Amino acid sequence: MGVELRLHAFFPLLAVLCLALSVGDGVGRGIGLFFVLVAAVLVREIARLIIAAWLGLRLRAVLLLPIGGLFAYADPESQEKAGQGSAQFFLAFTGPVANMATALVLAAMFQGAGGDIHLFDSPFITAAHLLRAMVWMQAGLALVHLLPAYPLDCGRFIRGSFARKLRFAPTGRAASGLGQVLALMAMIGGMFLHNYWLITTGFFIMIGAQIEDQGVFFQTVVDTVRMREVMLTDFATLSPSDTLADALVRCVHSLQEDFPVVRGPQLVGIVSRQRIVDALRSDGNGYVQSVMSRAFQVARPEDTLGTTIRRLTAGHGLALIPVAESGRVVGIVSVQNLMSSMSLLAEQRRIEREEAS
Repeated sequence: MGVELRLHAFFPLLAVLCLALSVGDGVGRGIGLFFVLVAAVLVREIARLIIAAWLGLRLRAVLLLPIGGLFAYADPESQEKAGQGSAQFFLAFTGPVANMATALVLAAMFQGAGGDIHLFDSPFITAAHLLRAMVWMQAGLALVHLLPAYPLDCGRFIRGSFARKLRFAPTGRAASGLGQVLALMAMIGGMFLHNYWLITTGFFIMIGAQIEDQGVFFQTVVDTVRMREVMLTDFATLSPSDTLADALVRCVHSLQEDFPVVRGPQLVGIVSRQRIVDALRSDGNGYVQSVMSRAFQVARPEDTLGTTIRRLTAGHGLALIPVAESGRVVGIVSVQNLMSSMSLLAEQRRIEREEAS
């Protein structure tokens, strides 16, 4: 449905852990215990996706962790709406409500069917009693997300509440730091209590907090850098009436991999160095207009880096976005130069801060 689904590499690690914890009960039960956890994650994420669709939020990707999923939004409007008002409340508590409701339904079904599953016997989650584990895995995941630790749902809601009064980046870093502290406490507590699930939960909370912390920093960067700050202003262009042989000469004397194709001041296409070479080899000399791509994205000088990155990823294989102002190309942004431009911009800002102080 247009949303990229990513599975974190720690899921296979968790499968190995489930097999290790159920070594006395058989491989089949160990695999069953792993899928009990997967089912709990799927219940909460399906519920959250339904709520996101109901709220009109556009998602780009979902990263699934063993404690739940992290949403990446497709546009700044959805990102902003998800952190405000009722949308934030619904997204924060839909997962725990879905898991707890599922746990209650499963418990009622098992008890009503006359099964002797001893719901309150210890250990609650074990491969030896998969039906009991199904109930408590759902309930446990719901209770975990009610802890005030970021990136758990309750911690996310608390962070969002503070973010309305303070700047986003400081509150995000403080909340993710609190999440890592609570995760460490859970891991230490699990060691003293010999509770492997508490250790595992703390570990994955810490991983999730670190991922979110990196995301907060990245989001801060991409939302503050404008295209006029990182675009290349010294660049070469081609005309649709240029021959491929002339274009190849231009390629020899330029470091660009991709070229805007302009007719007068009007941008009409983009062509890559490799496309020119391939066309000359296969069809001989011709004109640039016959090989240029007419499917391209255009940025404005005031656009943020985050907006441009999303356009690059949707650029049909092209690695360049022209920056236009009043219909005239004033710069280009490419994957090739973006990282070097960002590092130079960071150095420039550092020097400016030192001079200002």
